[in-house]
Amino acid sequence: MSDNNSKPALPDHLAGNPRSPHYVAECFEHAIGIRLNGKERTDVEEYCISEGWVKIASPKAKDRWGQPMLVKLKGEVEAFYK
Repeated sequence: MSDNNSKPALPDHLAGNPRSPHYVAECFEHAIGIRLNGKERTDVEEYCISEGWVKIASPKAKDRWGQPMLVKLKGEVEAFYK
C-alpha cells in the first residue's frame, strides 16, 4: 500500500459504539471491512473473531434508550482494512 502511516492491528473484539469497552478509536481512523462466511458486510456494529459472531442493528426494534437493538449472526468472521 502507498499509505505512509501505519495502521493499528485489528483487535479480536471490536465495537463501533464509543460507549462500549471494546471501542478502539485508532482503528476507526481507517476504513474497516468485515467478512462473515466469505461475504463482505457493511452493516456490522460489533464483531468477535475468536467466538465467530457479528452484531448488526435491527431495522425496527429499539432499546429503552432509543438505540437500535443488535442481532447476533454466527459464522466465520474476518476483519481487514480496506
